[in-house]
Amino acid sequence: MKFEDIKLRALEPEDLELLYEWENNDSYWLISNTLSPFSKYTLKRYLENSHKNVYETGQLRLMIDLIKEKKTIGTIDIFDFDPFHKRAGLGILIADEEERRKGYASMALKCLINYCFTTLQLHQLYCNILENNSESMDLFTKLGFTQIGIKKDWVKTVDDYLDEYMFQLINPDEKL
Repeated sequence: MKFEDIKLRALEPEDLELLYEWENNDSYWLISNTLSPFSKYTLKRYLENSHKNVYETGQLRLMIDLIKEKKTIGTIDIFDFDPFHKRAGLGILIADEEERRKGYASMALKCLINYCFTTLQLHQLYCNILENNSESMDLFTKLGFTQIGIKKDWVKTVDDYLDEYMFQLINPDEKL
């Protein structure tokens, strides 16, 4: 799937080292609800099963590549996929810090939102964003998501609790 300067692609065995680096970067653990490191063995098994259908696994992870540079800069996820209620959660990580604030996250999300609403024919998408992540709140808001709630003291940090904001996007073009 392509949109402007980026391409979303399936995971490949060659992505193991990048995934190992990103999944074990503890600065991302708070947003991904990770509590312990992943082994290469675990990630290799994950990659071996990544070909399975979103209807089977309830999730889909894609890599975000820059087309011209042929460079992988992050991942984007569909999770909590519910085909009966026609909804799913979205998550995104631009792991390459040099490539942040260049519009790539917006491009990747636009591409995935289109896939979710046209191919998967979902009714709604949602995301959860911690109170200290104003950049993500701005990003999702600019893409049409609206804040629908706050989970107070939802995520524990070393010395405090953070609220988690819930955002939702209803498919404006859905035909029942």
